[in-house]
Amino acid sequence: MTFLWAFLIGGAICVIGQLMMDVIKLTPAHTMTALVVAGAILDGLGLYEPLIDFAGAGATVPITSFGNALVHGAMSEAEKHGIIGIIGGIFEVTSAGISAAIIFSFFAALCFKPKG
Repeated sequence: MTFLWAFLIGGAICVIGQLMMDVIKLTPAHTMTALVVAGAILDGLGLYEPLIDFAGAGATVPITSFGNALVHGAMSEAEKHGIIGIIGGIFEVTSAGISAAIIFSFFAALCFKPKG
């Protein structure tokens, strides 16, 4: 049952993103930004953690979880270190993903010829 809920919730998030591009005619960058902000807002309201507990990877794999990670890290470090901890918390939680994206993008640029 866990796999079914992960598939349905993750698929629903992806369908929302696809509808934003097809129906509302948002660019992929605007769609990605909207999904990250939605994940951040849901975490700020305390609604994303129960979604992760319920759907597992269906909620942690889509781009909305990046917004969740940003807010979650900022809030946890702000409780410990005050206002200074916000920036540190954001980078502490998301640095591995950001570093991986930069490194893999660099290797992809070396391996493939850009069109343009």
